[in-house]
Amino acid sequence: MTPPTHARVVIIGGGISGCSVAYHLAQRGWKDVVLLERKQLTSGTTWHAAGLIGQLRASQNMTRLAKYSAELYVKLEAETGVATGMRQVGSISAALTHHRHEELLRQATLARAFGVEVHPISPAEVKALYPHVETGDMVGAVHIPGDGQCDPANIAMALAKGARSGGAAIFENVKVTRVTDDGARVTGVEWEAGGETGRIDAEIVVNCGGMWGRDLAARSGVALPLHACEHFYLVTEPVEGLGHLPVLRVPDECAYYKSDAGKMMLGAFEPVAKPWGMGGIPEDFCFDTLPEDFEHFEPILEMATRRMPMFETAGIHTFFNGPESFTPDDRYYLGEAPELRGYWVAAGYNSIGIVSSGGAGMALAAWLDEGEPPFDLWEVDIRRAQPFQRNRRYLKERVTETLGLLYADHYPFRQVETARGVRRSPLHAYLAAKGAVFGEVAGWERPNWFAAPGQTAEYAHDWGRQNWFENRAAEHRAAREGAALFDLSSFGKIRVEGRDACAVLQNLCANDVDVAAGRIVYTQMLNGKGGVEADVTVTRLSETEFLMVTPAATLRRDLARVRWALGSPARIASPMSGSLAGSFTSPPISRRMCSRR
Repeated sequence: MTPPTHARVVIIGGGISGCSVAYHLAQRGWKDVVLLERKQLTSGTTWHAAGLIGQLRASQNMTRLAKYSAELYVKLEAETGVATGMRQVGSISAALTHHRHEELLRQATLARAFGVEVHPISPAEVKALYPHVETGDMVGAVHIPGDGQCDPANIAMALAKGARSGGAAIFENVKVTRVTDDGARVTGVEWEAGGETGRIDAEIVVNCGGMWGRDLAARSGVALPLHACEHFYLVTEPVEGLGHLPVLRVPDECAYYKSDAGKMMLGAFEPVAKPWGMGGIPEDFCFDTLPEDFEHFEPILEMATRRMPMFETAGIHTFFNGPESFTPDDRYYLGEAPELRGYWVAAGYNSIGIVSSGGAGMALAAWLDEGEPPFDLWEVDIRRAQPFQRNRRYLKERVTETLGLLYADHYPFRQVETARGVRRSPLHAYLAAKGAVFGEVAGWERPNWFAAPGQTAEYAHDWGRQNWFENRAAEHRAAREGAALFDLSSFGKIRVEGRDACAVLQNLCANDVDVAAGRIVYTQMLNGKGGVEADVTVTRLSETEFLMVTPAATLRRDLARVRWALGSPARIASPMSGSLAGSFTSPPISRRMCSRR
């Protein structure tokens, strides 16, 4: 069957993410939906995922998406008739240190606030729920009864079946070779299949290409920084009387355990991971595995053998190594790319793609259908990605760390350690000499606090008052009672020029920017519903010139919003250190005009 020549939306990638987007668009009544998969559905990462469903995430909205996924997967089997393997066996996260226990208890408090049933439990209660585990050195644990496990491939197949039932068309063995555009927005895709080539005209394209997504996006000038890492797990031979157990996570040992079909799975998120695919992914990659590296996995297995003595006697049925995508900040990407209108993304799931994709597909479909996200999704917004992050050397170094961060202690203000020093202020060396302890925002090295003479200039993380508390207090008093000089080199600068520049900014901004030249206005940019989209200052330079200063982290999102309001082409250059992000001239528009002052 040949793909059509026209579609409302083309989805690239037939893993669980792409199938979820197609399913949820169909649920919203979108009929002209086409999904193209280069090989077979689930053949990238989905088929070998562990299938853990953990609802609790770091924030309310991410928990909302994960909780939605769990609820969807429970009902999906009855809806589609496809066995999804979804079992709400619950989960246990165990702490071996008081610091980890503190983190788990804080997460439990958040879970209750987010509407997730959760119970802090003692080591004895862990033993009662999970008789096979050694609990002598456990400090405590948290039990979430609604968590569970599923068959990821069948979940994707159920979503695909639901999408087809709603009118979506799905084509396997059709490779997208290029996303076409007119310089401002996408116009469709070009494909090849079995020696045939073709084109589909479309105004919306969704890149759900997983570890293939970065290179495909780069051909359209879109930054999608992700990189594959090797992910290891093993499965034992059948263990008599194992039964259905909760999913067990022991993050202090980098390990998770899952019982399935009478066997035990042991997986790991080791502190130093192995990037894969630096030279590209083989063209014929389909349901493939990577070479074994038992030496890399052995430290995890040694700890697991002490934690779960059954591993001393149970034979190993499968030792698996497969690739999964990871991003520089351990959060996935969702939304419309700032470089090209109509180019949407749902990719880079950092090994939580199964529990995330149900909710992500729902959110993206709502965003497409209603023109706004259903709630604040800045944590995963594609517009936070920086163009420099596409650099392969940068990604290779960073993802060695981000895989392990899934099970690291998530202290407040914890900073990444790899691939640092990308962007530095001209004052960097001077600030460092004064004891600055730097954090990273959008690649910029920025002083978070200053060590006192004789004090070690580095973080000593804790869940209570950290070692910088008094240093910050001294800075606060100095700024409040005396004077302070702030280095704003890292902030984004957007220059807006043209006869209608004032009218455009008046339309975008909540406060009145029609002021005298030389005046600065602090304001928000709002969306059509009155929601806050940006927090900026606007300086009027002249009758037709304005300078907008915006946070470093949100520069690309804010710049895209201004460009789209101006009606200018959406392509943007990578902002350079110390330079303006861009200079634009607006076309004639019919909007509230400014008075002359």
